[in-house]
Amino acid sequence: MLLSTIANIFRIPELRKKIAFTFFLLVVYRLGFSVPLPGINQQLMQESIQKTAGDTGGFGQLASAFALFTGGDLQQSTIFGLGIMPYISASIIFQLLATVVPALEKLQREGETGRKKINEYTRYATVAMCLIQSVFWMNYMIGQNYVYAEYARPFSAFWLMGVAGLTTGTIFLMWLGEQIDEYGIGNGISLIIMAGIVARMPNAVIEVVSNANFNMAAAQTSGAMTPPKILMLIVSFLAVVAGAILITQAQRRIPIQQAKHTRGRRVLGGQRQFLPLRVNHGGVMPIIFASSLMIFPSIILNYLSMAPVGGNFFRTLARYLSYGGFVYILCYIGMVFFFAYFWTAVQFRPKEMANNLRDYGSFIPGLRPGKRTADYLEKVMTRITYVGAAFLAMIAIIPTLAAFWMDVSFQVSSFLGGTGLLIVVSVALDVVQRIEANLVMRNYRGFLSGNE
Repeated sequence: MLLSTIANIFRIPELRKKIAFTFFLLVVYRLGFSVPLPGINQQLMQESIQKTAGDTGGFGQLASAFALFTGGDLQQSTIFGLGIMPYISASIIFQLLATVVPALEKLQREGETGRKKINEYTRYATVAMCLIQSVFWMNYMIGQNYVYAEYARPFSAFWLMGVAGLTTGTIFLMWLGEQIDEYGIGNGISLIIMAGIVARMPNAVIEVVSNANFNMAAAQTSGAMTPPKILMLIVSFLAVVAGAILITQAQRRIPIQQAKHTRGRRVLGGQRQFLPLRVNHGGVMPIIFASSLMIFPSIILNYLSMAPVGGNFFRTLARYLSYGGFVYILCYIGMVFFFAYFWTAVQFRPKEMANNLRDYGSFIPGLRPGKRTADYLEKVMTRITYVGAAFLAMIAIIPTLAAFWMDVSFQVSSFLGGTGLLIVVSVALDVVQRIEANLVMRNYRGFLSGNE
């Protein structure tokens, strides 16, 4: 059955081209990911970051988290070092502004034309954010002596080249994502992030195997993968995969009744249908948004802590907001809940849905069409979004708890039982559903079709 479904995919020329195009652009992304910025001592930089990876607020863990959620990698400082995070941040800003700025709200209501205009503004904001972040990053590398001595001068030709290279790399990634959206299959930005996660998964498995120690006396050894730890990782892996599938597919089905229409001697309509409301309406985007923004405070505060004036104050703030700290976890959970509701508020419009139901002659039994229906839909969506946000928050903190309470490295905990795995499963499900829709539309049996 599975082999025949896969064969059906390649029988459809359009679907075959979309998949091949998407795969080709992801290969281009991985090739560019390995191109380093010139003038930087990559070996010294990587060794220095690995030494700090075990610290509670170590830059190594921040860099690992950055690489996980943005598709970039600051540990090697490649041309894609900033990843797609500036574009994600710019998208968040304009989605927030669209709810409070009347001009942007009006553009958003104009449909495709308004969306293109907002996307244009988002691209301009992405360039500005890239320039700001690349300046911070280049200054940080010069301050940490990661740059060869002959190039270690701010505002030099090397400095300008590095800023331009990092900015251009992110803009190119943004373009790749848009091309996948238009000509490929799946969400381009999500696929780029997933490709970066999947490429690191073999390293996580190798680390578990190489550090495996079945001697219970080795439980006190730092980093030793004892049987309880391995069992916990396996349970987390299965739980996250099952939970991700469950929460992605979960729906609240609202009964919808069609009004009866009499045309001549025939009575039309009157059927009873269901309006599906997704429990996790935002998918994995709340975690990506929250994780992207939570990287900023520690990086900026650590940079400001090196200032001669106020360094101690910023160092104290950085310690409280360091990765894995209690304040960090509380802020992280709060950000996940905020973006889960925010994304739902942006994407889910109960007034428009209620008006569409009324225009098509449908209604929810027991509720009058119009405002009462819109209020009911908003109330139901608010409640089920809380469940979806709680699940996302629980998954988001699993890597942190595993890394600090079980003495498991962030690379292992994030891939084999946490956010990274959730992103991979959610994006893969989205791609499978899109392929399924193409197959069913052309009368082929899909992956999710039942036996007939």
